[in-house]
Amino acid sequence: MEDDTEIEVEEQESVPKELSTPLNRKIITEKSEAKPRTIPPPGIGQIYEIDPSLLGFRQHLDYRYAQYKRMREEIDKYEGGLEVFSRGYEKLGFVRSEMGITYREWAPGAKSAALIGDFNNWNPNADIMNRNEFGVWEIFLPNNADGSPAIPHGSRVKIRMETPSGIKDSIPAWIKFSVQAPGEIPYNGIYYDPPEEEKYVFKHPRPKRPKSLRIYESHVGMSSPEPMINTYANFRDDVLPRIKRLGYNAVQIMAIQEHSYYASFGYHVTNFFAPSSRFGTPDDLKSLIDKAHELGILVLMDIVHSHASNNVLDGLNMFDGTDGHYFHMGSRGQHSVWDSRLFNYGSWEVLRYLLSNARWWLEEYKFDGYRFDGVTSMMYIHHGLQVGFTGNYNEYFGYATDVDAVVYLMLVNDMIHGLYPEAVTIGEDVSGMPTFCIPVQDGGVGFDYRLHMAIADKWIEILKKRDEDWKMGDIVHTLTNRRWMEKCVAYAESHDQALVGDKTIAFWLMDKDMYEFMALDRPSTALIDRGIALHKMIRLITMGLGGEGYLNFMGNEFGHPEWIDFPRGDQCLPNGVVITGNGYSYDKCRRRFDLGDADYLRYRGMQEFDQAMQHVEEKYGFMTSEHTYISRKDEKDRVIVFEKGNLVFVFNFHWNNSYFDYRVGCAKPGKYKIVLDSDDPLFGGFGRLDHNAEYFSFEGWYGDRPRSFMVYAPNRTAVVYALVEDEPKVVNDLELVEIPETVKPAAAEPVKESEPDEESEPLDS
Repeated sequence: MEDDTEIEVEEQESVPKELSTPLNRKIITEKSEAKPRTIPPPGIGQIYEIDPSLLGFRQHLDYRYAQYKRMREEIDKYEGGLEVFSRGYEKLGFVRSEMGITYREWAPGAKSAALIGDFNNWNPNADIMNRNEFGVWEIFLPNNADGSPAIPHGSRVKIRMETPSGIKDSIPAWIKFSVQAPGEIPYNGIYYDPPEEEKYVFKHPRPKRPKSLRIYESHVGMSSPEPMINTYANFRDDVLPRIKRLGYNAVQIMAIQEHSYYASFGYHVTNFFAPSSRFGTPDDLKSLIDKAHELGILVLMDIVHSHASNNVLDGLNMFDGTDGHYFHMGSRGQHSVWDSRLFNYGSWEVLRYLLSNARWWLEEYKFDGYRFDGVTSMMYIHHGLQVGFTGNYNEYFGYATDVDAVVYLMLVNDMIHGLYPEAVTIGEDVSGMPTFCIPVQDGGVGFDYRLHMAIADKWIEILKKRDEDWKMGDIVHTLTNRRWMEKCVAYAESHDQALVGDKTIAFWLMDKDMYEFMALDRPSTALIDRGIALHKMIRLITMGLGGEGYLNFMGNEFGHPEWIDFPRGDQCLPNGVVITGNGYSYDKCRRRFDLGDADYLRYRGMQEFDQAMQHVEEKYGFMTSEHTYISRKDEKDRVIVFEKGNLVFVFNFHWNNSYFDYRVGCAKPGKYKIVLDSDDPLFGGFGRLDHNAEYFSFEGWYGDRPRSFMVYAPNRTAVVYALVEDEPKVVNDLELVEIPETVKPAAAEPVKESEPDEESEPLDS
């Protein structure tokens, strides 16, 4: 498997050329021919050249890579290759052919099985299934005499099994749609196969992957300003244009996979191949994704392969009546904190199921990639619980590592990038696992990006302190502390902070004043002025230094004032304590976009700033600039200055002091201009800077830079200066936001002479 040979498998339907061409080989075909789909074989592993520190753990890493190669070889030998293996949905579940419907289900623990549903009046004796030597049950239902399928589209179906735990009716594990009937608790599987004329046909190609990812994280159900469960159609028509206008180039959608418990935020998945029916039909979701592609927006799915709902009636738990069907047996198969089941990644059929699931959403719905949830829990037997990772490599490579899970992650990244080179994979890992974003061919885990989760935690820690106790070096260190050659997606706050019981950054900063003093026709307060100023600064410095991608949870761009509280009733705990619910109210399970759009509220300025920030990044591409240099981390002045490409960022976090004729270093000579100013009145600022002013550099080393220029740095402001000679072309014809050129006299404030900071930090290496 170390040579250049590749296994080819002809695909049944044609796909776009840029998505189907295998890596490292040429294909010459007629336009009418189906194009081969291949996944390159394992490489030779180059991780020790990328990170020599790994040499001390070579025994573990070589074993891990050998296990990955062994799995690839066995899949090639017994299944015809990873390309075929990852199309399990073409064999298992319901498969329609010209002659009829074949239904197969892997349930080795079942003693007998029968397909039941509306089509046979739920008669368990009508359609008995047969079992093969691998524990797969099968039945073929020929078409009716008139040629129609034996199971009508939209009818309810389940599999009845005699199991070691008794008679059990389950939703098929590979079901493509499931619904909860009004007034009923359990879900029902739905045979979803609409007539050809009713099937959604994609009209727009996938956008090309952008160099800089700016992700708008969303939840369809709570995306309406009204207290209701929103729909795919409304999200398509109302929210996608908003995302486009704000300047984000990707939308990450949570809670797509069906989950019986709405308040789980979509993380307790019951039906892995079914889009949530709360929001509409599978074809409605396809229409949403197609519209996003028309707008040039990538659609990423928040995919959950780290655990599954422990729901026995609706999900995979005890599916065939045994504890260790899809999951580890005993305590290892239980997540004590999440109250969910943990997959056995060493099981052949579990690998088929999960790999096919990852491919299904890319193939059928045209998603552009994934954010893999809970990867830290997958990679370690201790699941990261009560473990403080320090960065010591001994924490990553030892007996605590679940090698089977890491090998699965390597396989799924291998499969995704082999079939879809433009697809994006992001891993949610808090541990800092080395090799996480190194390609599988080099011996890494293979993700494109790691979520930089330490940043949000750091901001919470800082916001609990007085302004006088904020440390500029601490902020910079957290934002830039990431592995060389491994890309990160930065975010200032997570969606979990928006949940009831926690606080968003806006709420940490402004607290209850947000409910009374956000109207422009009322006087502001010192808390509101401080909160709005720091909210903008925190988001810009996170985007500027935190990673090669940026993520924002919907509504946080304008400092959404309400927390998220899913509809729930009273809950009685085993000890008799009653937790009061909210009367199943949707009032706090929505996003008040109207607040960000209202020109009479201060939320509007925060939204306008976030929009301008996205468009400046689109124009200059500063997140992925090869040149980054931090020239100032001044603890006395509370100033941070850094360069990104031909931009110079100046942050003054001081609560009181503004600085006239403040000298900032720069790399290139010439004239600079302001391209983003957090103090602009459009953004709720005080307009203390002249946007018509020109800033000319002069020679002479300062802050370890060969030249510098003088600026006015008002307190609690962030300003971005661009080299005038550097006028990049607009990318993807995106309409840029013009920042109004306001000229206001500077307010009289304390003036301080500044001295260069002793610390300067190059990041070019």
